[in-house]
Amino acid sequence: MAEARVTVQGPSEGFAQVITARQHQLTADEPLTEAGATDTGPSPYELLLSALGACTSMTVSMYARRKGWALQAVRVELKHSKIRTDESPIPIDRIERVVHFEGDLDGEQRARLLDIANKCPVHQTLKSTIEISTRAFEARSAPRA
Repeated sequence: MAEARVTVQGPSEGFAQVITARQHQLTADEPLTEAGATDTGPSPYELLLSALGACTSMTVSMYARRKGWALQAVRVELKHSKIRTDESPIPIDRIERVVHFEGDLDGEQRARLLDIANKCPVHQTLKSTIEISTRAFEARSAPRA
């Protein structure tokens, strides 16, 4: 898989952001319930869920094609929430994913496709230990004459 690169840019006021991924542009924002939001696009968590849902659908469809199975369509519904448990005072993130398989598939094929859904690359990334390196851009000033 090629290295993924995305640029996100927005004003200092409000939440609306322009996302550029290769030649594609998207907008991210917050719902109107947030002060300063304009609801011009999905929220960051909705984009995260979208990435997982798209990867799930693509992975399952590719597997079914390779097997020659009669999968006609895949629909993935996702929900993110923060939950508290007795084991941790810090809320944990929970993603609920429901995968709908359309087509003439038997129970064994459906079970295998559900197992494959858990193997999609974005799912694997979200379940792994992730290292995020953050630094400020250092503009180099022109030498003085």
